Amino acid sequence: MNLQAITKSPIFSSSTAAIFVQGLHKHYGNLPAVQGIDFTVHKGEMFGLIGPDGVGKTTTFHILSGVMESTAGEVKIFGLPPRDARSTTGYLTQQFSLFLDLSIDENLRYTAGLQKVPKDLFRERRYKYLSLMNLERFSDRLAGQLSGGMKQKLALCCALVSQPQILLLDEPTTGVDPVSRREFWDVLAELSAEEITIVVATPYLDEAERCHRVALMYDGQIQEIGTPTALRASLGLHRLEVRTSNLKLAEQVLSQSESTSIADVQTFGDRLDVLVPDLVLGETQVRKLLQKHQLTSSSIDHAEPTLENVFVARLRKQESSPKFFLFPRYRKGTRGIVNFNVEVLSEEQTTSSPVAIYAYNLSRSFSNFQAVKSVNIKVRYGEIFGLLGANGAGKTTTIKMLCGLLPATGGEICLKGETGNLRSPELRRRIGYMSQKFTLYDDLTILENLEFYSGVYGVPRKLRREKIEWVIASCGLEGQEMMITGQLPSGWKQRVAFGASVLHEPDILFLDEPTSGVDPLARRQFWKLINDFARNGTAILVTTHYLEEAEQCNRMSFMVAGETVAEGSPSYIKSSQPGQLMELIINHNQAASNLLKKYLEPWRVSIFANSLHIVLNNPEREIPLLLKLLEQAHLTVHSLRPISFSLEDAFIGIVQRAQN
Repeated sequence: MNLQAITKSPIFSSSTAAIFVQGLHKHYGNLPAVQGIDFTVHKGEMFGLIGPDGVGKTTTFHILSGVMESTAGEVKIFGLPPRDARSTTGYLTQQFSLFLDLSIDENLRYTAGLQKVPKDLFRERRYKYLSLMNLERFSDRLAGQLSGGMKQKLALCCALVSQPQILLLDEPTTGVDPVSRREFWDVLAELSAEEITIVVATPYLDEAERCHRVALMYDGQIQEIGTPTALRASLGLHRLEVRTSNLKLAEQVLSQSESTSIADVQTFGDRLDVLVPDLVLGETQVRKLLQKHQLTSSSIDHAEPTLENVFVARLRKQESSPKFFLFPRYRKGTRGIVNFNVEVLSEEQTTSSPVAIYAYNLSRSFSNFQAVKSVNIKVRYGEIFGLLGANGAGKTTTIKMLCGLLPATGGEICLKGETGNLRSPELRRRIGYMSQKFTLYDDLTILENLEFYSGVYGVPRKLRREKIEWVIASCGLEGQEMMITGQLPSGWKQRVAFGASVLHEPDILFLDEPTSGVDPLARRQFWKLINDFARNGTAILVTTHYLEEAEQCNRMSFMVAGETVAEGSPSYIKSSQPGQLMELIINHNQAASNLLKKYLEPWRVSIFANSLHIVLNNPEREIPLLLKLLEQAHLTVHSLRPISFSLEDAFIGIVQRAQN
């Protein structure tokens, strides 16, 4: 591939360069983290840096921000060395850069003081960003009392309060709910239009679709740079969306096929993305394989490849895809359930299995604030139950009560039939818990952490070595067991933390945002493991802000302000949404979005890569009016068609209606 052919953007000229990087190297002792990268970011450009965990993205951000010196190469920020340009640079790190014993207002005021923001501008920006992030009513709350997602929102406000010329954002929306993510990216688009230069790293590739250009980085090098459209075209493949009643069997059949007509198969919630070199031959081969295995109810739609397809295909070509290792199980028949060691647990088996997690009218108050209000939950063995909601909705508080880590103010809880002492050692040894904050000790090595948890969970000594080796192999950390855990990138910490939480083969597993900040390939590995544990009888309660992966839950409930506002299977929740979702493809996405939000509630209009999603209450009446508005604004409509609600669309609609 000719790299230079897709690195230049027609939008910008060389005279508008804001960031110039050439031959950049960074070594930590003998370990090369960045190996000779070159790129230029232009004034007002939104530039995405994507890649797997541990490929040098954060090191690059440290150098651009002036926090760290490079080993070799040239870096200029508006013609100055990064250390001399720090007054014009805003930097949001992966780690929370907040004072936990200060309130939201005090954190903002302190940051504004450091940046010498005038008082009148501070008041204006404080209101703008706190309102945008839905933090205004919590302005006097200590940062240490905020949920993980709310802390990240506050950190975003602090980075923006000085309105810097350069904004460096290292995974800024990790742990932030979908509503706030969409709002935040709308803010970034406005800042870019004001000629603020933005460099952003994100594990959410639907977000990266909104960048002007994207650089794909792995092995410390930039392999490709281009617009999302150019990168998708460079893949040279077509995408088929396959939906069938037995998704797992369909994935196995297509993945194991030796046909050259199928290049790649990936699971995305309730569908498979099948990449094919030739659209006609590929679809014919897929239909033939599905029919051969009696998967005749399948539907196949044509779609453009996504940036995530490009990301995954490129990494698999480089053999960077993490390997899947079966978990070494020794406990058999301890749950009193028959036939859990089968390939796929049927719906009948799931609904007829005993209840593992039960909560009735569960409530929790902190002084005068009621965080959880009469929540009911029932999770059976072998079931994956999703607990979803915006930041601060009460999900983590609910999990802590269910685990026995936090006493309930009211209601009933039953775990494995135990209703009394939820903190008993016997019960705790049958529960696995991966918290939103890392459950690992940063000052211990990876091996020391795993040995510690093996002991805490009572894993027999004769079994510990094999189980620990499984965690190390699953994480791709062979030979690095003695690395201090605090030195691991966040995505790798999440992988090790998951391994530590399942060493003892728990009957009940609580996962609080397990894939937060994890790259797409690692997320797929996570969900293979989660499904493997469920098929072997573990009851799993999981929270996530990445709603495509939440499609893999058997059932789920949505929480808003401590209350359950919707519950059911993913299919039921999507099909029960009021109104009609429309996909609009237009020549200027951002301009159309800004215009339509003046006439519709803002949450009804969302940018999705190269299209807009619009929720209409009365399509027959509203479509002619919207088309007339777009025509008057001289915007060209390429297509407008009804589409099915995604789980993310449903989530945002449910949350917004409940809050209004």
